[in-house]
Amino acid sequence: MKTIRVAAAIIVQDGRIFATQRGYGAFRDFWEFPGGKIEAGESPRDTIRREIREELAAEVTPVRHFATVEYDYPDFHLSMECYISRLDSGKLTLLEHEAAKWLSQDELGTVNWLPADLSLIQDLKTAPLDI
Repeated sequence: MKTIRVAAAIIVQDGRIFATQRGYGAFRDFWEFPGGKIEAGESPRDTIRREIREELAAEVTPVRHFATVEYDYPDFHLSMECYISRLDSGKLTLLEHEAAKWLSQDELGTVNWLPADLSLIQDLKTAPLDI
């Protein structure tokens, strides 16, 4: 099975977490942490910076590694590096996503997460979000 390596930003601000809703593809309308595929020669942190610039027109700093998610979708294996990230500049502007929300830790269960992202939710509900 093909493996796809991605990096995701868990953007935290004022104790809340930024979530985006997909507007395309097989998982349209599911919620996710923004990010994308790791390109050849690129680190997960560099991927996050590039993807947030491209998808949300903002600058972030991946502050600390939170988790590595390994998940088998029907057509591929996903290996996802997730980083607690800080918004440095810019207004998060949706360039690719359908919608977005800032969620408190208690609200994380209120959206329909992608299967791979869902595995992070329980840990995020109790994780320290200080950056």
